[in-house]
Amino acid sequence: MTNQIKKVGVIGAGTMGAGIAGQVANAGVEVWLLDLPSDGENVNSLAAKGLERLKDPDMPGLMSEEAEKLIKIGNTRDHFQELEDCDWIAEAVVERLDIKQSLYQRLNESCKEATIITSNTSTIPISLLTKGMPKKFCERFAITHFFNPVRFMRLLELVRGEFTRDDVINTLDLFSETMLGKGVVSCSDTPGFLANRVGVFAIQCALHKAFEYKLSPTEADAFFGRPLGLPKTGVFGLYDLIGIDLMADVVKSLVSILPENDVFHKYSSPIEIMTDMIANGQTGNKNEKGFYKQVGDERQVIDLSSGNYGVHERLKPPFLKRQKKSGFLLLLKIQVYMVFIYGMLFQKHSAMLHLLFQRSLMI
Repeated sequence: MTNQIKKVGVIGAGTMGAGIAGQVANAGVEVWLLDLPSDGENVNSLAAKGLERLKDPDMPGLMSEEAEKLIKIGNTRDHFQELEDCDWIAEAVVERLDIKQSLYQRLNESCKEATIITSNTSTIPISLLTKGMPKKFCERFAITHFFNPVRFMRLLELVRGEFTRDDVINTLDLFSETMLGKGVVSCSDTPGFLANRVGVFAIQCALHKAFEYKLSPTEADAFFGRPLGLPKTGVFGLYDLIGIDLMADVVKSLVSILPENDVFHKYSSPIEIMTDMIANGQTGNKNEKGFYKQVGDERQVIDLSSGNYGVHERLKPPFLKRQKKSGFLLLLKIQVYMVFIYGMLFQKHSAMLHLLFQRSLMI
């Protein structure tokens, strides 16, 4: 049995929340996009900024002007009552358990009993999200983990909890497949689920290896990308796309819930320049500056030693033409690239084998 979804609420107008709202609107469904109230004249400025982000001509989240009209913006203080009659509410707030649980308490008290409530968390298991919540709430709760950019990334991880009803899962599965155009993958309620359990480890491993071998973002991204069958963004470009601050929260979340002997902890420590970048608002594409930034027609890349930006020139292997001028020093540099690739791949595959072994014990 499935239920109809005619009105949707999304809480959190960041990159992911806005993207989810945009795709729901693309499906022809009314959606309320809420965020925290702001000081100043425009109390809905955070939600408005999320809506504007969907109009980015380079990565449009909306398919038409008609879809835009289906999105109504507001804030969690003045418009929370608009969620009362929603058929589905998707939570996409910061990856902090206390904030999420406080929000669920409000939703449980105000929404109709038939409302399906989900989280877009990328790491936190349902067992932690719903701890202390009534069983009735747990029965209508699930995780719908979308990927960025929501409109174009087909994968959707659907995670059910111990008490999640079948009709809730069936409704989300059908709506996501037929209306949102997603390829739904059912996942176990474990830390990081499937994609992020492997993917975040790979990103963190490549990131720390790049700093270890003193590679620039340009160099690291040239190899941790298309040459390995991975997205062309590479590791630093992917961090910019996801959000450097969001990735920091994801890593902290995994650190807090993974066993102490998990290999992930080896690559989870904060990196000083990235902590400074977050404090300075250099959080990636959403703030138009991160490891890379666009200045007019010129793309610039950060110097990890100084923090200054310079012109980005794409690395173009092979090196044979340059070798005549650079000689042995260039060969040494190539050797560093090979060590970077080997070290990253070795750690990634070792972690995957470890994960598969752990999951085999759970079956």
